[in-house]
Amino acid sequence: MKGILGRKIGMTQVFNEEGTLIPVTVVEANANVVLQKKTTATDGYDAIQVGFEDKREKLANKAEKGIFAKAQTAPKRFIKEFRYDEMMGYEVGDKIAVDSFVAGEVVDVQGTSKGKGYQGVIKRHGQKIGPKGHGSGAHRIVGSMGPIAPNRIAPGKKLPGQMGHVTRTVQNLEVVAVDVENNLLLIKGSIPGPKKGLVVVRSAVKGNGKINEAQALVDYTPAVEENTEATEAAE
Repeated sequence: MKGILGRKIGMTQVFNEEGTLIPVTVVEANANVVLQKKTTATDGYDAIQVGFEDKREKLANKAEKGIFAKAQTAPKRFIKEFRYDEMMGYEVGDKIAVDSFVAGEVVDVQGTSKGKGYQGVIKRHGQKIGPKGHGSGAHRIVGSMGPIAPNRIAPGKKLPGQMGHVTRTVQNLEVVAVDVENNLLLIKGSIPGPKKGLVVVRSAVKGNGKINEAQALVDYTPAVEENTEATEAAE
């Protein structure tokens, strides 16, 4: 299994050679740098620590600067550990790029969902609204809070509150294309979070390293033809 950190750019669509539209989410994953390599002998477990996206040096504390200095890299904004045997071959200072994934590979994508603020039970929990007429004042209220005895609200009661901005993982998504030149992953379907949100792409847990047959995509970028006659006349 393997993983990489990136940012969600947004959604678009591509077409395969059969003309089928494929909705995809674009994830920009610039080179991840291996900051630390932890082993059972020294740390009690095997893992590699990966950093993504540079930040100003003044924002790093003294301990972090020591880690970045050993990896010979700029301070990183996001740091995460991956406990995968397949990734233990990397050494401190190595870079992990999008070419570690291939088209057709099945992945899980983790992100932080969009925050929706303070919401009522109708939107937050999908409860049914009350009567709309005859003087009813219970259109979108919580409703009954529980029995008279015991004189308290039972734990687990669905109430209004903060909605969204929680960690969510979407499983078994397919990598449609890998753009190594621009450090982009095109992943079929939607993934959690807003645009520019941080995401973690890793091998599918349930897919167990499954790789589907890569789909041949159609490139509709117009070809630019060089006007040789105009060039020759200019010379």
